[in-house]
Amino acid sequence: MSSSPEQDAPEAVAPAVEPVDENIAIIARQAIVDETRAVYGYELFDRSTASDAHTAASDAALLFNALSYAGTEALVGKKTVFINCTHDSLSGGHLELIHPEKVVLEVPPLPDGATAEEIEGRLPTLEALRTRGFRLAFDQQALRRAYTSWLPLAAFVKLDMMAFKPELATPLVKFATTHSKATLVAEKVETAEQYELMRGLGVKLFQGYWFAKPALVKATTIRPSQATIIQLINLVRKQATTAEIEDLLKKDPTLSFNLLRFINSSGFGLSCEITSFRHAVMILGLKKLFRWAALLMTTTRAGGAPPAVGQTAVVRGRLMELLAAELLPPEECDNAFVVGVFSLLDTMLGVPLEKALESVALPEPVMDALLRRTGVFAPFLELTIACESGDEVAFAKNADALHLSNRQVNWAHLQALTWAEGLNDE
Repeated sequence: MSSSPEQDAPEAVAPAVEPVDENIAIIARQAIVDETRAVYGYELFDRSTASDAHTAASDAALLFNALSYAGTEALVGKKTVFINCTHDSLSGGHLELIHPEKVVLEVPPLPDGATAEEIEGRLPTLEALRTRGFRLAFDQQALRRAYTSWLPLAAFVKLDMMAFKPELATPLVKFATTHSKATLVAEKVETAEQYELMRGLGVKLFQGYWFAKPALVKATTIRPSQATIIQLINLVRKQATTAEIEDLLKKDPTLSFNLLRFINSSGFGLSCEITSFRHAVMILGLKKLFRWAALLMTTTRAGGAPPAVGQTAVVRGRLMELLAAELLPPEECDNAFVVGVFSLLDTMLGVPLEKALESVALPEPVMDALLRRTGVFAPFLELTIACESGDEVAFAKNADALHLSNRQVNWAHLQALTWAEGLNDE
């Protein structure tokens, strides 16, 4: 197992002089390569928190941030993800949200002095994770007699090159390959000699400074207010209808954006893209939705009303939905809402809209309206922006194109403003 990331890669920690930005998720990744030096996977380290803030839940938050905020595609592409765990977090409900196919859980040994009963006592949890489909990685401590019962569960055994003398490499590798079916990983490889030694002994995977130092991946995040998350949790607890939950998601663009991005991440393991809030809620189910919301609470700072831009996005979404209801079939009104809400994602994230939309699956007509200002929703979006800016020329042009009267548009705008204003009172 890797020691703490601070020991592994001191230069990768964000400079202390930088102010903490709660909207930046900083995750370090270090490549794990095969004998041809092709990348097999990445080990992730959380750099967003101070070194003394590592808690039993930190790896849970890391995995959650990687999937919900940073987006696994940006971090690791289609590669395998290795996550350092604690024994407390291995029992955590967050793992129920994760598709195990691409995730390796690095399990540490118990503290020195742990009894045989304590070591055996961890077996049911580890076996349950294996049954779920997670692969487990242990360090060379698992080769000790006390951990004999753990070894058959190992998909990987990581041999720390800093923890043993070169002359012990041969017996260690021989013992590991004789007593387990695990793939061996030589970690903290810092020299060509170490690499050649372990490769000559048949080790297949390597990690360390000689191949790649941990690189920072910074991802801008948008985080819902805790008040909204609490509303969601309360709705789930009272087993609200899908329609009620969908209504709340519609009212908070940050919440809906994170849900769609999370459910469509590679870690969730779906074979199709989810593009509507209702579908997302139905696919996730109340139990997983509760887990997701609860984890969102732990990774979102308290306080702070939704920013003005979020309020504007909600007004846009609601206005487009109301205008579309005059002319389009009901199923298209939800897409109209999405166009309005997500039209301000570039402002919320501080990145170009095209980049912001890479991490969330949306129907083609929605993308046409957002990125190209074409298609069925484009005139609705132009009219909505004209209402917002007071551009009378654009207002008249788009209202005429849609055959909507000034009165219809103004009434819908007033309704949208009232609806969005009411969010703060609920």
